[in-house]
Amino acid sequence: MPQSIEQALIAATALLTPSSDSAKLDAQALLLSILDKPRSYLFSWPEKHLTEQQEAEFNRACQRRLQGEPVAHITGIREFWSLPLKVNATTLIPRPDTETLVEYALGLELPHAANVLDLGTGTGAIALALASEMPNWQVLGVDRVPEAVALANENQQRLNINNATFALSNWFSAVNHKKFDLIVSNPPYIEYDDEHLSQGDVRFEPLSALVADDDGMADIKQIITMARDYLATNGYLLIEHGYQQSVKVQEFFAQMSYSHILTVKDLGGNDRVTLAQWPK
Repeated sequence: MPQSIEQALIAATALLTPSSDSAKLDAQALLLSILDKPRSYLFSWPEKHLTEQQEAEFNRACQRRLQGEPVAHITGIREFWSLPLKVNATTLIPRPDTETLVEYALGLELPHAANVLDLGTGTGAIALALASEMPNWQVLGVDRVPEAVALANENQQRLNINNATFALSNWFSAVNHKKFDLIVSNPPYIEYDDEHLSQGDVRFEPLSALVADDDGMADIKQIITMARDYLATNGYLLIEHGYQQSVKVQEFFAQMSYSHILTVKDLGGNDRVTLAQWPK
């Protein structure tokens, strides 16, 4: 007879513990994906037995996780800002730290019907989070990877967030010269020799979405430089960056004549987002 939910979770947690620092949560997420149930189901029906098919699927999913494959890639879903987003290997998996950018952007004093641009949108996470909270905003997300744009469009349609649109563009290359009240971006900012690139989930994510030349600053500098032509008067640019890059980002904002430069810390207390206003 197949295992009960409780038995399956205990066994899977023990299996995954040597290779994951979140083994219990990983096991729960994998099983919930297979059962297609809310988390409360695991605690309400611990004695309920899996079907043979469910047990087989769960075992396969655990083996994939044991090999290091991200849970989000196995389940195909990652929650961001309470939005269940489809994910795949063509783009980054949305991370909780990026919610810092969303939270701060929502607190800015912007026009009621603000025009917003999300550069390197990936799954559409930032754009869709902002659009979901501000239905009067018009949010455009762009990415240079066609598969990412297709994924963002799919998430927009699934979530029925009608004030967000997505388009193919290498940063500003295909953006018409309209003015935006807010530009946001989580660009590549990791150095090529960073040891973290060989650890954890990032091993399964596209390198082009993670790393940048000039000690991780190349794309950040390009965005800061070019955004000046696309920001409305008193518009804001918010950029996510590495925890050790805030001083360099602030200095480059200043060199490019931005004002009101500020760095915001994430939930872990690390410098994560730097913003500035245009013009000086």
